[in-house]
Amino acid sequence: MRKLVSDRQKSYQTFESFGVSGAWWAQVVGGWGETDEASGMPKRERIAELLFNKEKGIGISCYRYNLGGGSAQSGKGNISEPSRRAESFDIGETEYDWSRDENAVRMMKLAVSEGADEVILFVNSPPERWTKNGKAHCEKAGQTNLPKSNYESFVRYCLDCAEHFIKEGIPVKYISPVNEPVWVWTGGQEGCHYRPHQVYSLMKILAREMDKRPALDGVKISGAENGDIRWFNKMYSYAMLHDKTVRRRVDSVDVHSYFLTPDVPVIRHIKFNRVSFLRRYRKFMDTFYPGVAVKTSEWTHMKGGRDYGIDSALEQTKVMMEDISVLNVTSWQNWIALSNVDYCDGLIYENDGPRTFEMTKRYYAFGNFSKFIEKGSARIEADAGEGLDCVAFYKDGKTVYVIANRTKEDKDLELPANVSGVFMTSKKYNLDRVYPENGTIIIPAESITTVITEE
Repeated sequence: MRKLVSDRQKSYQTFESFGVSGAWWAQVVGGWGETDEASGMPKRERIAELLFNKEKGIGISCYRYNLGGGSAQSGKGNISEPSRRAESFDIGETEYDWSRDENAVRMMKLAVSEGADEVILFVNSPPERWTKNGKAHCEKAGQTNLPKSNYESFVRYCLDCAEHFIKEGIPVKYISPVNEPVWVWTGGQEGCHYRPHQVYSLMKILAREMDKRPALDGVKISGAENGDIRWFNKMYSYAMLHDKTVRRRVDSVDVHSYFLTPDVPVIRHIKFNRVSFLRRYRKFMDTFYPGVAVKTSEWTHMKGGRDYGIDSALEQTKVMMEDISVLNVTSWQNWIALSNVDYCDGLIYENDGPRTFEMTKRYYAFGNFSKFIEKGSARIEADAGEGLDCVAFYKDGKTVYVIANRTKEDKDLELPANVSGVFMTSKKYNLDRVYPENGTIIIPAESITTVITEE
């Protein structure tokens, strides 16, 4: 029989957080003040509770707030989906209207009130005032939309926003001014292309100006958030880390863990091994930047159609486990928490008319990690035997194992002593507590299971 074992003498990274982005849904759902019949709460408050509350939800602790480019106000640009536009607080040089983006700000505050203790301010496009074309996306492929002469104005805007929210009690821990810089961003959503040397120049100004603001002493720079785990990560990491001023403001490099094989005839036949790219990037970081953590700051399934079931949950779990155990990430953040489109995206689906929300197996599977793995836990060596994937974390006498059975067969598993809880997500279970018999348990086919032991 397979046996669940761990070795605390073999420890790896110290984990910080699990997170989600509020982009594209918070500005809509933040307006849902009507009552959810099942809970008796306003719908927006119930959704915040489900996501961020440790006891009544899945305890997500990191919230990514989108500092928008202003396309929602101007209506400019080639962005057909209204929810992909975002408001900006900018109304003039160093003048702001903090009443803007009301719904999204409300959701950020609800996330914090329910337990999120880390907020990242991230930017897809600088405010339109400072872009070359006056739009929140680029005009031509391969060209940035932010003139170098406007770097300082854009940086000042980011820092003013951070100071404002900190004064309002929001735990802003990171500012991320660049998002997926390698993509062309000529429409469809807000976005801005940057080459590595442009990222370097912008980050250097950001770090220098942050040093001048005592209110931001505890705030770090996040980035450069490259959009594909295979390409250009070394170049953008170097741009982030080779300047001493920037290094003082950086405690990690943030990457997006997407793996999209380009539909190009000449390479269509090539089989890409995702894990090999993770290993190469991890080796690069260990060789040239030892001690600098890596975080996954964005991932989603990127598959057409709504998937409420276990298939997508297992794919999400597979990527999480690979990033945690191969790339040794210290934070893992899903792209959007809610999705309103026919796409394999988000942890919860929301329907704008009528205003309803629907749970997915991805939500519960994410909770198998986020609800139980605490900030400051150390990843340790663990094994659950053939056919089962496993990661484990230890903190203060408690070990949390997450076990994935991605096969079509049930697996018997002998558990360690002192089990205090077992929680399953499968076709049958939704993060439900189950009870072992005689120290053993059946790990169902196509399932995710969390086992907790205490000394």
